[in-house]
Amino acid sequence: MRAAFKAVMDSKQVAFLVPTTVLAQQHFQSVKKRFKHFPVRIEMLSRFRTPQEQKHILEQLREGKIDILIGTHRLLGKDVRFKDLGLVVIDEEQRFGVAHKEKLKQLKNQVDVLTLSATPIPRTLHMSMVGIRDMSLLETPPEERYPVQTYVLEYSDALIRDAILRELQRKGQVYLLYNRVRSIERFYDHICRLVPEARVAIGHGQMRENSLEDVMLDFYEGKFDVLVCSTIIESGLDVPTANTMIVCDADRFGLSQLYQLRGRVGRSNRLAYCYLTVPPDKALTEVAEKRLSAIREFTEFGSGFKIAMRDLEIRGAGNLLGSQQHGQLSDVGYDLYCKLMEEAVNELRGQAGLATDIETKVELRVDAYLPMEFVQGDQVRMEVYKRIAAIENREDWRDVMDELIDRFGDVPPEAEHLLWIALLKSLAAHLGVEMVLLRAGKLTLRFSPYAKVDGARLVRALNRAKKTRLVLQQAGTATMLVLDRKGEPEELMELAVDALEQLLVQMEEN
Repeated sequence: MRAAFKAVMDSKQVAFLVPTTVLAQQHFQSVKKRFKHFPVRIEMLSRFRTPQEQKHILEQLREGKIDILIGTHRLLGKDVRFKDLGLVVIDEEQRFGVAHKEKLKQLKNQVDVLTLSATPIPRTLHMSMVGIRDMSLLETPPEERYPVQTYVLEYSDALIRDAILRELQRKGQVYLLYNRVRSIERFYDHICRLVPEARVAIGHGQMRENSLEDVMLDFYEGKFDVLVCSTIIESGLDVPTANTMIVCDADRFGLSQLYQLRGRVGRSNRLAYCYLTVPPDKALTEVAEKRLSAIREFTEFGSGFKIAMRDLEIRGAGNLLGSQQHGQLSDVGYDLYCKLMEEAVNELRGQAGLATDIETKVELRVDAYLPMEFVQGDQVRMEVYKRIAAIENREDWRDVMDELIDRFGDVPPEAEHLLWIALLKSLAAHLGVEMVLLRAGKLTLRFSPYAKVDGARLVRALNRAKKTRLVLQQAGTATMLVLDRKGEPEELMELAVDALEQLLVQMEEN
């Protein structure tokens, strides 16, 4: 609201995008209440508005008469045009897809965007990690808030009745989440018979606009004790008196969704309870059990970030240039992808060329890979490739070589070449060598212009100490070292590693 106020005071318009009509209605009321003493025009665009009202709002928006427009996906329609948009606020960001976000970018290129989420999707979280987006963590809860007491239990009518009556005794309200709209009416009738003392209402996304709006407002005002509902209440609803939630078939929900649902209770200074129930005779899958145990484990404030981080680890970071919001990057590779992103971000910030890491290219005409018959199984082979890629010095090289012999037997030439190349690449990168090239039986090392190495002095020192002859050559601004000895690739690679190790020693001494 403060960001929106700042934008409005600078004569800019604000778009406030939320995933559900019920949440849009709630934000509309909250923002109007907060801004009532200021000359700020606030409107809402959702299916709660009639077509005539929507048409009138859109006309005034184009003319710049509306300062803040709160709405659902309706804000992304082709007929929605702002006169001077300055800020886009997206609440519950994890509920929007890539296509929606691309449309938002097209609203205006140079617009500020503020996204809010307790459990961001992997792609969004990753964008914050690599610096494309700034991230701010709110870890301090409001005063007098308590973590929600979370229980995973088998469903029973006795449990439901007991939980509802206990909440009614302290003049509170209950969310009873049943996410099958087809049979929700039957379940509602069952609850009415089970707890005749309670005033029970029903709310789901397939109800007519006015009916849903009336039910939610009545529940907010305390006219009902129990709301039998679907996941339409998942996104950000704030009912301070509702402090018990019962979720039926909790094993069907995702981890972040369970976390979001639990966040609907415990929004006041009362202790709140969340009962995650599963069918009594159902055998849970391993994944469902892990999800339920994780939600039970992450009860303290700020757990959403930890859940999102675990989600990022499990599902992968997705693709910033495509539509995948999660998944591993098979074409480029995650490390290179992060490096490219980091370089692009530095360039935009005017910090190009500051990267101290030099990506060394190795062009040796040798076969270097792990044969399928040597290391069997894709998963195992990927792990071994990672181990080889992490080689930094001769000690690491020996450890990996010993491990390969111990686990898989005699190392074939192709795998041995791969290990030598990994070591060569690592040593060359430390020295600032950007290219290792094998041509006509000679090995050439080309230094990067950013390398902080006095090549000539190092070569002189090395040639005095060793029999290996290194010749220094200059080609334009590039400094090159040529291993002055012809031979087989295996022999030259080993000699090059020896030479680079000596160069590193001389560099440290100098």
